[in-house]
Amino acid sequence: MSEEFVSGSTSEGRLTQLSKKGGSALLVGTYQQKEKEICLEHLRELMRLANTYGLETKLKIECPLRKVESSTFLGKGKIEEIKEKVKAEKIDIVIFDDEISPQQQRNLEKILECIVIDRTELILGVFAQRAQTKEAKIQVQLAHFKYQLPRLRRMWTHLSRQKVGGGGKGGFLKGEGERQIELDRRILRERITRLSRELDEVKKTRSVQRAARIKRGIPTFAIVGYTNAGKSTLLNKLTNAGVFVEDKLFATLDTTTRKYTLANNKEILLIDTVGFIRKLPHGLIASFKSTLEEALSADILIHLIDSTSPSAEDEAEATYEVLRELKADKKPIITVLNKIDEGSAAELRYKLPNVVEISALKQIGFEELLSRIERELSKLSKRVKLKIDQKNYSYIGELMKKAHVISQEYVGNDIILDVEIPRVLLHKFKQFLV
Repeated sequence: MSEEFVSGSTSEGRLTQLSKKGGSALLVGTYQQKEKEICLEHLRELMRLANTYGLETKLKIECPLRKVESSTFLGKGKIEEIKEKVKAEKIDIVIFDDEISPQQQRNLEKILECIVIDRTELILGVFAQRAQTKEAKIQVQLAHFKYQLPRLRRMWTHLSRQKVGGGGKGGFLKGEGERQIELDRRILRERITRLSRELDEVKKTRSVQRAARIKRGIPTFAIVGYTNAGKSTLLNKLTNAGVFVEDKLFATLDTTTRKYTLANNKEILLIDTVGFIRKLPHGLIASFKSTLEEALSADILIHLIDSTSPSAEDEAEATYEVLRELKADKKPIITVLNKIDEGSAAELRYKLPNVVEISALKQIGFEELLSRIERELSKLSKRVKLKIDQKNYSYIGELMKKAHVISQEYVGNDIILDVEIPRVLLHKFKQFLV
C-alpha cells in the first residue's frame, strides 16, 4: 500500500503532498462504440491538468464502457487490471476523466490501495494551487467544500476544538452525543456559509465597479476562451498589462482590466477572463460567477481559440456551453483564431462565425483584429449631429474619448459635431441633439 494513502484523510491534503513531491499518476478514460480517439484526446488533456498540478503521468488507460457499475464505476476485470498496474508501477494516484460518486471513490481506494480522484477534483486542486487573490481563494475554497460535503470521512474535526461540559477526557465535541460524521458536516456547512457571505461582499464590489464602467460609457470587450488559448498573451501584447503568462492550464484565475485606445482615438476596456475547460465543474461556475459575469456584462466578446489544438472545435464548443449557461451567448462575438504562425487554420475559418486570424505572441494579424473591433463598435453606436456651445466645452473632451468624431466646425459660439456615439451615452447628450 502506498504510504501516502491513509483512509480518512482529506484528498486535498494528500494531493498537495503528492504535487510537491511529484507523485506518479495513472489516468483512466472511458468511451463508447467508435469514440476511442475522442477518449485519447481527453486523456491527453487530463495529462496536462495532472502535469500542471505537479503530477507525473506514468500510464493512460482507455476503457470501453458498456454500463457503469454502481459500486466501482468500471467492471471487476478492468479494476483488477488497473490494480496490477498500480502495484507494478508503484502508482500514487489514479485519476478518472469521468465523474465518480463518493461511494465509488471509497470502494476504489480500498481495492486499488491508493488515492483515487476524478477530473472534477483535479481541476479543483489546480484552481486551489493557482488562486492568488483573496477573491479567487474564496471562490476555490467554496467550490471545494461543496464538492467534499458528500465525501466526508472524519475529515474536519481539526477545524473546531471547543470543549463542552467539564473538560477532561471526552470533553471535546464528540461528547455532545452526535455522530462524528454529522459533526463534520456541520463544521463544513458553517464554513460554506461563512465563505458564501464573504463572496457576496466581493460580488457587491464587482457590481459597483461594473456600474461605474457602464456610467463612464466606455465600451468593454471580454476576452473569453478555453484555458491556455493565449488570452493573457493577447492582453499583454495589446496593452502591456504585465499579466502572468505560462504554458500551463489555468496559469491565472484573476480577471484583469486594461484601457486601450483605438486608432480613431476611441477608448475601450479589455477584460481578460478565467479560462474555460471541458466539463468545467458546476461548483466552480457557481463560485466564479461574479468573475465570469464580466463576460455577461461586456458589450462584445472576443472568443480566442488555439487554432493548433487537435480539439479546437470541441474547445470552442466548451466555451459556448459556459457562455450559454451564463446567458451571454447572444452577445456580439469576434472569433479569433490564435497561433496561426504555428500552422494553418483553414478548416476552422470556414466553420466559425466572424473569424479573424492572429498570432498573439508575434503580433500577427493585429491590424485586422483592431479593424474588426472598430467595426463591431460602430454597430453599438448611433451617428448623430450635436450642437454644443463653448461654455459646455467639457462635453467635447468626453466625446473625443468615448465617441468617434467624424467632423466638427465652429459656428459663432457653437461647435457643430458629426459623431458616432455609443447608444448608452446618448442620454447625456440629448440636450445637444440637432
